[in-house]
Amino acid sequence: MAWLDPGAFGTLGVGAGFALGAKAVHPDSPVLILYGDGACGFSLMDFDSFVRHRLPVVALIGNDACWAQIARDQVPWFNSSVGCELSYTSYDEVGRGLGARGVQFKEPTEDSEVRHQLGLALAKCLEGQSTVINALIGRTNFREGSISVGGGRRFRARRPKQQLVESKGIDR
Repeated sequence: MAWLDPGAFGTLGVGAGFALGAKAVHPDSPVLILYGDGACGFSLMDFDSFVRHRLPVVALIGNDACWAQIARDQVPWFNSSVGCELSYTSYDEVGRGLGARGVQFKEPTEDSEVRHQLGLALAKCLEGQSTVINALIGRTNFREGSISVGGGRRFRARRPKQQLVESKGIDR
């Protein structure tokens, strides 16, 4: 097994590009993309290319309907989640529309069913068919305090938020 990872700060949406390179170099190996729902929005359409060019991969999307990495810092700093809320999008249906298999897990899903569907997806990958697995998950704070936009420290504006808003001419 090999692992490609862009590092602590990530490179949002590179999953499909990494998978394309991995599949091109190792065409007989199963390739799995682990996405958050925000990141998959940048490259899920690449499943059109995977299907057309017969480069099967499996995408497992953790769908919490949020830009959670951004919200984790934005909410404490600004007391607002504006721009961070997403919908529980049916990424499995998008995958089907692009010619891949589509599977959706809703909470709670038995571990045995997850293992079964993931095993089936990897087997289908070896047979030449891509799969998009859309796992609807709840929100957690498991990454609280990890390196992100603020490097784990709270952002401090040089001027109070009210002054920043007024200086930009923004109406509340």
